[in-house]
Amino acid sequence: MSFLKPLLLLAYLLSGHDYYRGRLAELEGVGATVLFLGMFGFLVACLFLAAYCRQAVLRWGYALALFGAAVFFDAYHRVTVDYLTYPQFVSLLHSHAFIDEAYHQFRDSILHAGATGVLLLLGIGLRPASAPVPRWVAGVAPWVGLLLLASVLFVRAGAGARGLPMMYTPLAYLGLYSYEALGDTVGERQPVSLPRSGRVVDHDIVLIIDESVSGHYLDINHPQGVTSGLKSLPSGVSLFNYGYAASIANCSADTNVTLRYGGTRDDYLRINSTMPSIWQYARQAGLRTVYIDAQRTHGALQNLMTKDEVLELDAFIQYDDVRVRDRDMAVADSLVELLGNDRPELILVNKMGAHFPVHDKFPDEFLRYQPALPRGRYLDIGDTGERDGFDGRAEDWLRYRNAYRNTLLWNVGEFFSRLLARADLSRAVVLYTSDHGQDLHERGNPGLNTHCGGDPVVEEGLVPLVVLQGSNLQTLDWAAALEANRNNSSHYNLFPTLLQLLGYELEAIRVTYGTPLSLHSDDEFTFNTRFNARLGAEPAWKRIELDEVVSPDL
Repeated sequence: MSFLKPLLLLAYLLSGHDYYRGRLAELEGVGATVLFLGMFGFLVACLFLAAYCRQAVLRWGYALALFGAAVFFDAYHRVTVDYLTYPQFVSLLHSHAFIDEAYHQFRDSILHAGATGVLLLLGIGLRPASAPVPRWVAGVAPWVGLLLLASVLFVRAGAGARGLPMMYTPLAYLGLYSYEALGDTVGERQPVSLPRSGRVVDHDIVLIIDESVSGHYLDINHPQGVTSGLKSLPSGVSLFNYGYAASIANCSADTNVTLRYGGTRDDYLRINSTMPSIWQYARQAGLRTVYIDAQRTHGALQNLMTKDEVLELDAFIQYDDVRVRDRDMAVADSLVELLGNDRPELILVNKMGAHFPVHDKFPDEFLRYQPALPRGRYLDIGDTGERDGFDGRAEDWLRYRNAYRNTLLWNVGEFFSRLLARADLSRAVVLYTSDHGQDLHERGNPGLNTHCGGDPVVEEGLVPLVVLQGSNLQTLDWAAALEANRNNSSHYNLFPTLLQLLGYELEAIRVTYGTPLSLHSDDEFTFNTRFNARLGAEPAWKRIELDEVVSPDL
């Protein structure tokens, strides 16, 4: 029995040999290889020493902490076929509200990682037959290994753990994140200080943020795109299609918080943390503030919205008793009512859209693209859901893309058909986009994820951008820069556009927030793949080259 614990630990380490060997093969030069092997060996030694801690409570505490971290890392790696970076770790922490759905979505991968992790759990937790090292050495060894790794990560701005024993990495990340949180001194939220032109805003301003809608999958941008409901407009409504736009990031929380606070490419961390929200600007301009969230229920908050931000809302609408499939239709009903109440309002909408699972987000009569994913198991799951039988093969992704198209037919096409048929848009401006695009694996690339990856394809940042307005309503000169900005704009143009619509002075807007859509923006057409740039690291920008976009395959 004296060999059981080291055999369990050795078996666990061997289970990840592909990950470790893959990193070793990437290293260049003898020096880098020696440093890596030295660090790897030291962390493994600390792991084995922890298994011989004589205090049962402390030993099992180490076992549970390392087990949880290992499962977390391994499950992420299995799902994304990618390395968990520190910025991605922070993004996952910010998305903690999705933890239940994430378990259902990736249950098989999590359970597989958990089953493997049991080797680690028992290898550390079981009582040792003997103590080959002093008690204090075994007791502090895990802390020493963790501190060493965290120190390396701190010096290297969160990088440096790739290929090392995976159970240490999330714990070291958590330590760095806690350190940053304790030292966060960005300051208090500021009041509105931008000057206004004095113009009274007597109409509604609506920003509709769809979920996971790729710009090249809609008929307004691509001849093979899905019917969007935006190509046949009723009389009295004008449409200005800015074509493809670049999202802020390829994760929902990063994009949404920036759309609400106006962060720029050069200064988004400070602006998002300390500058006024769009709700504050709207109230200052005399508008009622309305937030419609079709994704969460029972007052749950998402996308880094806080309780303090909720206090800036005059109305907060969710659909507790509406089934997931019908929530976007409920949004259309709410907008019809709000646009007809003769009260100037700023309305921001988070639609249900086309986030996975897309098996059941449309009724049977919209099952137009086939073969699609099997139906009937995800009727009550809004954002995620298990994928039994979905392992990312080409035929799996073919069914996924068809189910995605059917979802767009319903949650985009039917949504706009109903809205435009019933809503009074004569006194309204509606801006429509999506939080990010999708990686639907048209290239045959491996993995199960559709967005939020650390090395995304260009389609993850490609979103639609459309303005709808009552034809007789005089607001901004949308046509002036339409051609220059078509396929050359981004989410970063939206906050200054909203401020200009709210009557704030253009030059003051441009100094702080950048260029609105009414002017030629000369946008960089990039999205941020390292939004949570920490510890001195710089954001990573990916430029969207339209000739690299893979066209939807029918």
